[in-house]
Amino acid sequence: MKDIRDYSLLAHNTFGIDAKCKRFLEYSSVEEAQQIVAGLTATDQPLLILGGGSNLLLTGDYQGTVLHSAIKGIEVLENGDLAAAEHDDALLNPDWVFLNCGSGEVFDDVVAYAVEHDFYGAENLSIIPGEVGASAIQNIGAYGVEAKDIIYKVEAVEIATGKLVVFDNKDCQYSYRQSKFKHEWRDQYLVTHVIYRLKKTYAPDLDYGNIRASLATKNIEHPTAQQLRDVIIEIRNAKLPDPKVQGNAGSFFMNPIVEKAKYDALAAQYPGMPHYTIDGEHEKIPAGWMIDQCGWKGKSLGRAGVHDKQALVLVNRGGATGEEIVNLCETIRKDVKQKFGIDIHPEVNVK
Repeated sequence: MKDIRDYSLLAHNTFGIDAKCKRFLEYSSVEEAQQIVAGLTATDQPLLILGGGSNLLLTGDYQGTVLHSAIKGIEVLENGDLAAAEHDDALLNPDWVFLNCGSGEVFDDVVAYAVEHDFYGAENLSIIPGEVGASAIQNIGAYGVEAKDIIYKVEAVEIATGKLVVFDNKDCQYSYRQSKFKHEWRDQYLVTHVIYRLKKTYAPDLDYGNIRASLATKNIEHPTAQQLRDVIIEIRNAKLPDPKVQGNAGSFFMNPIVEKAKYDALAAQYPGMPHYTIDGEHEKIPAGWMIDQCGWKGKSLGRAGVHDKQALVLVNRGGATGEEIVNLCETIRKDVKQKFGIDIHPEVNVK
């Protein structure tokens, strides 16, 4: 367990903001998490539960306590043991495989492990930054797949009581980049483990974005899981900056979901506007495309800027403060609202 005062968070946020917190607490087991919450007092407030810091923008020093998981481990659970514990014979399905992962594991290491062991369903989530715990809180997603599609259960310690609780997927009320952990349960639980349910039957999802086109350039029509992972990593690396080189938090904005009537009106005005059908009444419009249409791609406002290859990504050009990035964010939001009549919202947690 770590307990450090006046701790620099520079290594804990991918935007590269050199901010400090009043107190930093790190736990490496469920027992340590319980020990930590038992010792919290009013002077430790407010609390910030932090993963890899890849979805965080610090606007200054954090005048409170940062809690971080260092719980490691990837364990394949026996279906029979799960079925007996849950009194549910459906869990004996031979096509299902369950991975119990520590919340401090790097999420992409879990994806790599799954692909290496021929466990399928997570390939499209390759190289998303962050840790396992954050996958359950943020409902991370990419290329048509979301964490909610593979999450079976989430284990957590309740901060108020120290009790170990286990939530089903349904309990978490997942939706696009949302979960109950971001709303009613915000700052109430320390996630300790996530159980993912994967499959032994390979059924790749190739229809989102430019996956098929990228595979075609390599003359691959039926990719293996490793080939699919490699291509997705290649696509993401080509359009997303490396945080070690240029501070960023990946996609800064969520893609807005609008009513079909709104989409139809915009599509008539902007022929060829990209979109993804959600259902009969809703369409998702890429925020990056709208930001690009507003002329922001590659542009800067002070030391904060918009990436030149992916307008959805805001970057630290060097020495930018959190406030400068927030100012850029709000300016972009205003321009998109004025041009398209759509509100776009940050995916990144601004503190």
